[in-house]
Amino acid sequence: MKEEYMRRAIELAKKGCGYTNPNPLVGAVIVKDQKVIGEGYHEKIGGLHAERNALKNCIEDPKGAEIYVTLEPCCHYGKTPPCTEALIEAGIKKVYVGNLDPNPKVAGGGIKILNDHGIETETGILEEECRQLNDIFFHYIQNDIPYTALKYAMTLDGKIATATGESKWITGEEARRHVHTLRHQYAAIMAGIGTVLADDPMLNARIEHGNDPIRVICDSNLRISEGSNIVKTAREIPTIIATISKDQEKIAKLEQKGCKILKTSEQDGKVNVKEVLKQLRNMEIDSVLVEGGGILNESLIKNDCVHKVYAYIAPKLFGGEKAKTPVEGKGIERIQEALVFDELKATPLGNDILLEGKVRSCLPES
Repeated sequence: MKEEYMRRAIELAKKGCGYTNPNPLVGAVIVKDQKVIGEGYHEKIGGLHAERNALKNCIEDPKGAEIYVTLEPCCHYGKTPPCTEALIEAGIKKVYVGNLDPNPKVAGGGIKILNDHGIETETGILEEECRQLNDIFFHYIQNDIPYTALKYAMTLDGKIATATGESKWITGEEARRHVHTLRHQYAAIMAGIGTVLADDPMLNARIEHGNDPIRVICDSNLRISEGSNIVKTAREIPTIIATISKDQEKIAKLEQKGCKILKTSEQDGKVNVKEVLKQLRNMEIDSVLVEGGGILNESLIKNDCVHKVYAYIAPKLFGGEKAKTPVEGKGIERIQEALVFDELKATPLGNDILLEGKVRSCLPES
């Protein structure tokens, strides 16, 4: 039954996806006399945490009950008071935990406080499933760049556009709808200037109640047009343009339109992508979905900045040595140098397939 209750807590936690960044996804289930009397999850940043929501939703007095929570209860004051305090006051007798919180402000401290107040604890319930729930949060807490994922659509022969540059549409409608769900889940979306000039995209999340990600455009020489969809909507959707340009007149015009200019050092004549990501991390941006072309993707891979890939694969063949591929550049010389992925997942989307995987070197140690 322990696993069953924790599995329910995981499902509850997923409801907060896209709304809690940079906070973790957390679900909680309160059980008394083998009956669920309260459920809750962290619904949005700044809102009540899962444990407090579960207590608020209890249909009877939680005194003497047990609680199942996907992540260790917090023990510090942030936007809300500590959850350990609420559990102690409610008279909870035992706390089952999926993962310990890697945040240095918690890191086992929540468990200790509960134990010190006579509350029994048990950790590691569905530990792996709970960890996968918070890949982004765990990475964000432990690293100096956001969790970064590449997303692209390609044919069976690995082309993201025809030899003439045509790319609309490689995949079908169901796969394209899924992309908007993905955008909603990430705090920021990144594209290169080539994509912006070719497609004039909005890079928003067109789903009901969806959150638009912060838009980040890597534009080394500030070639973006003031009439582009990105610039025209910069006051409605936060927009960052990363550049090495010193064109103060163009910078002033873009800032006047609502864009934030982020300057970086030069790397191979272009924006230093790792520097961009570090600055985004300093802005409390925990995750970035990259919808760029092969040049931007290659730059991110070369700088060890890729943690996950979403490849939407269409049952089509383009051919052509000049047709674009997801990763440009010189490529590797030996197979041993390949970027390898684990925890693979394949999802049919109409006639297309979404293949996703995590970079092996980015997987947490067991």
